[in-house]
Amino acid sequence: MARIWGRTNCNFDANGRGHCQTGDCGGLLECQGWGVPPNTLAEYSLNQFGNMDFYDISLIDGFNIPMVFGPTNGGCHNIRCTADLKGQCPNELRAPGGCNNPCTVFKTNEYCCTQGYGTCGPTYFSRFFKDRCHDSYSYPQDDPSSTFTCPAGSNYRVVFCPRGSPRIEMVRSKNQEK
Repeated sequence: MARIWGRTNCNFDANGRGHCQTGDCGGLLECQGWGVPPNTLAEYSLNQFGNMDFYDISLIDGFNIPMVFGPTNGGCHNIRCTADLKGQCPNELRAPGGCNNPCTVFKTNEYCCTQGYGTCGPTYFSRFFKDRCHDSYSYPQDDPSSTFTCPAGSNYRVVFCPRGSPRIEMVRSKNQEK
């Protein structure tokens, strides 16, 4: 499975070293692995079982920016998470620039589903995410209502901060201030 995420409040030097408030990649401009939570994820697996593409928006790593993700051709479902999750985030999950998923914070099977399929279910916190972003993965075993398919060979688009979504406040670096 591949994943795409947006990073926020980033500052890098000419050598590509720096830091992002959300979605950071170990201080590198070009990611070598997955970003550090919280980050909203667009995930996909192309040309899988039955010649289908599988795609989702995941909040398993928390939320940092609103997103719309889906195929550009008709007949398949565009999915979205455009609610103000940062502004409504439960206190226990608040993080600078985003809203953590409970697994990141509590690290227990109840939230992380580490003991295998069927060992956990929706919780108060996963319902917080699901109630606001109906199409999105809200906990690790949320497959039935959160995985979408389209015929293999489809083209896709990820839109960060789509029109109508909450405004994302950006912090200017001292170098940008005049």
